[in-house]
Amino acid sequence: MECNHDCSSCASANCGERKEEKKKNGGCRVKKVIAVVSGKGGVGKSLVSALTASALAKDGGKVAVLDADVTGPSMGKVFGVGGKAYGNGEMIVPAMTRKGSKLISVNMMLEHDDDPVIWRGPLIAGMVEQFWTDVDWGDVDYMVVDMPPGTGDVPLTVFQSLPVDGILIVTSPQELVSMIVAKALKMAKMMNVPVLGVVENMSYFVCDGCGKKHFIFGESKAEEVCRQYGVRLLTRLPINPALAKLCDDGRIEDAECPEIAPVVEAVKKATKRERV
Repeated sequence: MECNHDCSSCASANCGERKEEKKKNGGCRVKKVIAVVSGKGGVGKSLVSALTASALAKDGGKVAVLDADVTGPSMGKVFGVGGKAYGNGEMIVPAMTRKGSKLISVNMMLEHDDDPVIWRGPLIAGMVEQFWTDVDWGDVDYMVVDMPPGTGDVPLTVFQSLPVDGILIVTSPQELVSMIVAKALKMAKMMNVPVLGVVENMSYFVCDGCGKKHFIFGESKAEEVCRQYGVRLLTRLPINPALAKLCDDGRIEDAECPEIAPVVEAVKKATKRERV
């Protein structure tokens, strides 16, 4: 029988690949888990994760951010969260951002922020599982999971171990967009995870002088690709130096980005998946 990697719907009890969904602390309640993915690096996935989390918090939601990009963690820097993680005797206590969202990242476990994480895949996947099972998340409306690029060990671990209610696919306007989106969509289908839609980042640049949109990476093909694969193009984000500076300064929660509003609405409307 061909494996679809969705262990929650599989009747085989002795499959070598079988992996049960990891249970979190009984006192924690995370209502929706949203993963932000990309088929390749460098398309702004972490920016979209941070903007989505910040906008959900501004909308009144209780938000948590799980940085699953273990070898390239950026959420602590983007949100201006320093310091190290600590335990309360039973669980790991997540950091709090300036605006009150909860956050965990591997940088909080390292002696120095610039220490490289030179781990093999199973160890990295195990760390991501611990971020779900061993962190005292408490009461959360939305958890945004910033995923590493590609379709390797960590995305597989997240889809198998966390109750992901939907994914956001981040891409850019370049010619590679069709292949990138296709890879992410096919993995989501294999794992039986709903796709909330596609976010095209770096879509255009608005000139301060003339006010016109300039398509630095060429005209967008996102709508055509989304139609081809039957998914929604939620929004196009411009190249915005102000957002880059806010990320560098650790103040992404201060960002004003009206273009992220359709993403927030898609997350709010996402149906909570029933788990066996």
